[in-house]
Amino acid sequence: MEKNDSRFYWAAKNFLVAPVTNGVFRPWVKGKSNVPAEGGAILASNHLSFSDSIFLPTQLSRQVHFLAKTEYFNGNGPRGWLTRKFFEHTNQLPMDRSGGQASLDSLHAGLQVLREGALLGIYPEGTRSPDGRLYRGRIGVAKLALAAGVPVIPVAMIGTDRVQPIGRTLPKIRRVGVIFGEPLHFGHDPEAASGHHHQLREITDEVMDAIRRLSGQVYVNTYAPKKAPKPN
Repeated sequence: MEKNDSRFYWAAKNFLVAPVTNGVFRPWVKGKSNVPAEGGAILASNHLSFSDSIFLPTQLSRQVHFLAKTEYFNGNGPRGWLTRKFFEHTNQLPMDRSGGQASLDSLHAGLQVLREGALLGIYPEGTRSPDGRLYRGRIGVAKLALAAGVPVIPVAMIGTDRVQPIGRTLPKIRRVGVIFGEPLHFGHDPEAASGHHHQLREITDEVMDAIRRLSGQVYVNTYAPKKAPKPN
């Protein structure tokens, strides 16, 4: 097991989550061999549904740490406490999306995971797509790739928005797919990771284009709204 492995994570994944997701939703998977058997790597995925963070890691034998929005850790009352504890015990990392130093601190936690040789899942769009299209990526993925010197594996989640659309609590039983693309290598350049916005933008756009080609989504060259419209 990797250094940050959690007993709760492995027990929940192997004896509860994976049997249910694989038995009920029967995910199909392509390109799993593109994910390295060891060492740090970034899994950069499109984001269609809350369930993406469930379906993606259950298809891999390695643990996946995710950068998850801070709202999941800040809820109030019993439900908020249970949600926070679940995310903490599954080694999810709070990601502050407000920008500035808070966002940089969040990325540093992800960088530490990569330096320890683990897999880090990240959604470059920063939030779920409100309409199934692929939106412009944020440059955090490029910062992490250059700072850690690890490959970026583009990932396409297929059909998860039909299983659990935004605003729906109970999932619909439909088949979903996960496609792992070929690794993208950008080298190790910590200096560029802390600046060089033009280079970071180019790398991020390359990652998003790779995701687009895997997913077949229509690309929108603007950032996705953080608050999705309420379902009809």
